[in-house]
Amino acid sequence: MISAQFLLTALVVVLAPGTGVIYTLALGLGQGKRAAIWAALGCTFGIVPHLAAATFGLAAILHTSAVLFNVVKFAGVAYLLYLAWQSLKSGGALAVSPKASSESGWLIARHGALINILNPKLSIFFLALLPPFLSGNAASATFEMSLLGAIFMAMTFAVFVLYGMFAASARRWILESEKVMAWLNRSFAAIFAALAGRLAFKRI
Repeated sequence: MISAQFLLTALVVVLAPGTGVIYTLALGLGQGKRAAIWAALGCTFGIVPHLAAATFGLAAILHTSAVLFNVVKFAGVAYLLYLAWQSLKSGGALAVSPKASSESGWLIARHGALINILNPKLSIFFLALLPPFLSGNAASATFEMSLLGAIFMAMTFAVFVLYGMFAASARRWILESEKVMAWLNRSFAAIFAALAGRLAFKRI
């Protein structure tokens, strides 16, 4: 069940830059190591509802209901656009600046969790990713899905923390250049806006 193939597949998926990675990088650059760790924690726990939905079959309901799917989807789009604005806004939570706001850890984690919670494709992603690695024993399928999901979450947290530490280590160098800070803020805003656009055109 826990095979080298699963670990390699999960690692490739986790390493691929996505919304959570961008959020963690932005917090690492903007507020340092502590903020990056909280961001990684929030993004990781945002996986839980989708993992539970996939494990207990609730994802089927979400992906057969166009109305429910679109409600979650456009809430996600709105939230990503909010993050784009926070990247551009002077003193915004995601702005890279020497005077960047210092949010509480729980607030940072909550924002990170919402990024994943409001992505309706994650539940179907787990339905596609995990079953090929199950033993085939129906009696233990729920336990196996939960175990594989927990391993995936642990890998997510570890990799995101590494991304965040890398960003935080570059923070001092970046803060020495106003041009670099401005370029990064515009880049993060553009990325979040692009992710919002991509999510908006997702279909069941």
